[in-house]
Amino acid sequence: MSATTATVGGGIARKVGSLHRERRWALVTAYISLVFSAIIMLAPPFYMLITSLKTSAEIADQKGNPWIVRNPTLMNYWELMTDKLFQGFFINSVIVTVIVVVLTMVISVLAAFALARMRFFGSQVLATGVFLTYLVPDTLLFIPLYQIVGGLGLLNSIWGLVLVYPTLTVPFCTWIMIGYFASIPKELDEAALIDGANWMQMLTKIFIPVALPGIIAATIFAFTVSWAAFVYPTAFVTTPDQMPLTIGVVSQLVRGDTFAWGQIMAGALLAALPPVIVYAFLMDYYIAGLTAGATKG
Repeated sequence: MSATTATVGGGIARKVGSLHRERRWALVTAYISLVFSAIIMLAPPFYMLITSLKTSAEIADQKGNPWIVRNPTLMNYWELMTDKLFQGFFINSVIVTVIVVVLTMVISVLAAFALARMRFFGSQVLATGVFLTYLVPDTLLFIPLYQIVGGLGLLNSIWGLVLVYPTLTVPFCTWIMIGYFASIPKELDEAALIDGANWMQMLTKIFIPVALPGIIAATIFAFTVSWAAFVYPTAFVTTPDQMPLTIGVVSQLVRGDTFAWGQIMAGALLAALPPVIVYAFLMDYYIAGLTAGATKG
């Protein structure tokens, strides 16, 4: 009896020890992968930060380690932030982004609610078609859109960007909201209808408050796409006073064969700062909104 007990106890101990070793190696492998990925992803912005703190003379000097700043300066940031042209780029980006985000969310919420809850003929096919339009790359869409924007007389205008940016944001945001609205129990619809509520009251009083994490996730996506868009403004805007920040920094700080690398890097970091701040404070809502809409309850 004691021999049998000892054998069983030894088997359990070996099994526990084996599981412990496997878990330890899994954690070691995961941390090594995370460190390696972090180095790859953070190396470019870190190098941009270092370059932005250098003078033009130090950047042109090929001697020394390029990853080390010998004489750090904030002059590149100061010159950009006090430049009227750069301030105009920033204002244009803010105007376009705010208008596009508002338009996107109004259209996406209404369309998603209709496709997910009203269940008319062909709603499922239409919902799939909405998402498939998002898969078409903007490098193909800007050619026909250029003719449309030109025909409306909106070339070299931020209003042309306001018109075309929703083609990038509305399909995906609608798809996110369709999944989120579909995950809400149908008993809420039935209870609201019994109480005499119409569809608009159901949307504003029930679904929008319940689907707030999904709305925040879609809003963050629309903000990121609108703020960081590059292909469309490059194709549709050529005058500096109408350029957003993404192309204004590149086009105005490259003069012939002369590259103002310090200011270019500083401008790129300043342009990337608003999305970083948004994600830093709203990342939990973004993840919750995407994962909650991934399943139907």
